[in-house]
Amino acid sequence: MTTKAIRVGLIGAGGWASYGHIPALRTLPEFEVSAVSARRKESAEKAAEKFGIPHAYDDPYKLIGDPDVDLVAVVTPSPDHAPLVRAAIEAGKDVYSEWPLTTRTEDSQELLALAEAKGVRHIVGLQRRLGPAARYARDLIAQGYVAEVRAARISVGVDAFGPVMPDKVEWTIDADNYTHVLSVYGGHFLDVLFRLVGPPKDLTALTATQFPEIALAESGKTVPSVKPDQVMALGTLTNGGLFSVQLEGGQKFPTGLQIDITGTEGVLRVTNDRAFENTEDNTLHGVNTDSDEPTLTVLDVPAKYRSLPDSALDESVKDLAHLYAAFARDKANGTTEATTFTDAVNQHRLIDRIQQSSEAFPA
Repeated sequence: MTTKAIRVGLIGAGGWASYGHIPALRTLPEFEVSAVSARRKESAEKAAEKFGIPHAYDDPYKLIGDPDVDLVAVVTPSPDHAPLVRAAIEAGKDVYSEWPLTTRTEDSQELLALAEAKGVRHIVGLQRRLGPAARYARDLIAQGYVAEVRAARISVGVDAFGPVMPDKVEWTIDADNYTHVLSVYGGHFLDVLFRLVGPPKDLTALTATQFPEIALAESGKTVPSVKPDQVMALGTLTNGGLFSVQLEGGQKFPTGLQIDITGTEGVLRVTNDRAFENTEDNTLHGVNTDSDEPTLTVLDVPAKYRSLPDSALDESVKDLAHLYAAFARDKANGTTEATTFTDAVNQHRLIDRIQQSSEAFPA
């Protein structure tokens, strides 16, 4: 007896849809992409022809109403998320939204409540926690590898959100569109950190706008900016340990990702030279009282954490495939392994706390 594939309708046919979502879904037998929409009909038709997708639309609401769509995936700029996600929920469809879920905490809370009331399943694209090394690190901590967590430190350095940006992303300069270093990289990587060591209890933060003017590369236009491009925070974890955070955009020489977790009996380190569009999985180092040598060494991730069908996809795309695979298991088994709108609301609230603390202690 075969299980019917989950039919996905993608709203958005651009870079991350074609580079990420469609290739990820095509590796998973539990899914098929049944429809795609774009702002221009020819763009939708081009994507449909390239990837063998049956239905192409220039109206996302027609895609949402398509009876051949079970799961609506909203892969558009963040200001467009709220109305499209709401329409999908109202239509009784399961729904995926890229992170950030919306541009305002209140709107995300409303969508979570609506989805729960309608009984639809919901996913948010906080897929970094689903990567093999991240899941293995979490299991090691749960199994006592470092014993009691004393401190957790995370540093994320990227070249994105610098002083020069392409004209096509001018919309991100408006802080109200919620697309900046804190919302994007903070959203993704603080989700990973606090998934590993538990949620924060208290925090103090500073944010800075070190690039108050953004130059648009093609037009040469200069646009004022007040959005944060540097964030630092520290505080306590609910288990009594301490944490610190540094998020830095616009680095000329990107430092990537590093997480250090120290405990009473061991240390774990997670690193990646490319924090976001990573071609390889994170590298995990560790040492504890049971180690043969008293120095950090690479910990090989067991094969069971790499459960996807073999593919040559970049690791950032595989993380997304892990998220979709988790959703398929949740749908079949009634579990909640995939990240949901609840996780999105938690991230919104954390970012609010960081911003509110920064306003109380301006840099």
